[in-house]
Amino acid sequence: KQWYQRRVAITAGDCLRALTYFSHLITRYAVETAIASMSRPEHTGPPELFYNESEATKYTNNTRIIEIQMTMSARAIELLNLPEDQPSFILDVGCGSGLSGEGITEAGHYWVGMDISPSMLEIAVERETDGDVVLADIGEGVPFRAGAFDGVISISVLQWLCNADKVSHNPFKRLKRFFTMLYSSMRSGGRAVFQVYPESPKQMELITEQATRCGFTGGVVVDFPNSTKAKKIFLCLFAGTPVANYRLPQGLGAEGSNTIQYGNDRFTGKKRKRNGDVTRKEWIQNKKQKMRAKGKDVTADSKYTARKRKPKF
Repeated sequence: KQWYQRRVAITAGDCLRALTYFSHLITRYAVETAIASMSRPEHTGPPELFYNESEATKYTNNTRIIEIQMTMSARAIELLNLPEDQPSFILDVGCGSGLSGEGITEAGHYWVGMDISPSMLEIAVERETDGDVVLADIGEGVPFRAGAFDGVISISVLQWLCNADKVSHNPFKRLKRFFTMLYSSMRSGGRAVFQVYPESPKQMELITEQATRCGFTGGVVVDFPNSTKAKKIFLCLFAGTPVANYRLPQGLGAEGSNTIQYGNDRFTGKKRKRNGDVTRKEWIQNKKQKMRAKGKDVTADSKYTARKRKPKF
């Protein structure tokens, strides 16, 4: 009886510890999920609903966000490598309240911005930004005439297109439509720089694949790749053929090359030679030798082996 009571007491204690442990895991998972959802606003809902009036006001008045936006827009303009002796016409994709547009103005260029959030654009109008703003969904395309812009910048916007916020949204089609119309709205040789926060390597691969399919060339520039907080990823694209012997700029804060080159080379349909420089006759003889090794009946080799027959009359 004593052994049985002791065994029951030990089992109850083990169950209590197990319940405590699992409750701790559930609480930790809930906290990590909440933190992840806060760190990636695109998981909370569509951008036009997330950036409502209160969120847009907090975003615009936050000094830390203003500093980050100005720094990243200045870096994006630097990567555009625009001529210094004349002003250029730039498109700001996802301009928001015009914080990144101020950096374009300080660099001496003219700009037009487009954004999907009405609250953000209302604040941009109230702040009397130097550039014009347009209410538009970039997933539906770029509503400007062909060859209008000398360059394009975008800060923390492109990853929103990788999410399907509605049943009708298809990330593949929305990215393709955006890059197709963006390519036509840029002058030949123009450049586009997108600062992105990809959630995964597959998401970055999806973006670059759709861009190259639409005719863009270029690559990825990573600033401070060894830092968790300061790391910034820039997708640098070229509309048309870039200048001869042009190389992507080097990323900041790292020794050596930390850039990834992309091209728009397409499959021409020509079949590659099998096994390097193996001739037709050698390939057939090797194939027959493998069949013999398997014990199958194979015709003997002769001077007519692998010889092309003449067409019938």
